[in-house]
Amino acid sequence: MDFDIREGLQHTSQKQVELNDTAKHYGSGTLEVFATPAMIALMENAAMQAVANHLPEHLDTVGISIDVEHTNASAVGAMVNATAILTKIEGRRLFFLLKAKEGDKEIGKGVHVRFIIEKEKFMNKLKQQGS
Repeated sequence: MDFDIREGLQHTSQKQVELNDTAKHYGSGTLEVFATPAMIALMENAAMQAVANHLPEHLDTVGISIDVEHTNASAVGAMVNATAILTKIEGRRLFFLLKAKEGDKEIGKGVHVRFIIEKEKFMNKLKQQGS
């Protein structure tokens, strides 16, 4: 495959915590604090964005594994961000270091693996499976 992906690529995604980002909304808890699933989605978005502009139009990435810790809570209204740094490439597997913060306070960290796919082939396979 011909693309320009290299170790060190990174991206930071940011959002303000809203009620629909809370553990209470997700059903993953009862409190109106930034939900772990919402933090993971922000982290995955950062990883996806880190390489998106370096792939030809017919290719994309999909997340295949994630291992994170949610280390501190964030309230509704807080501005949070997640940074993903591409640390290793093994064929079509891309390995990212993840960090989430609210200002200077770490709120999460972990690792994430994405896989480079051909969009059309990937979607055709799903259609054939009846998914």
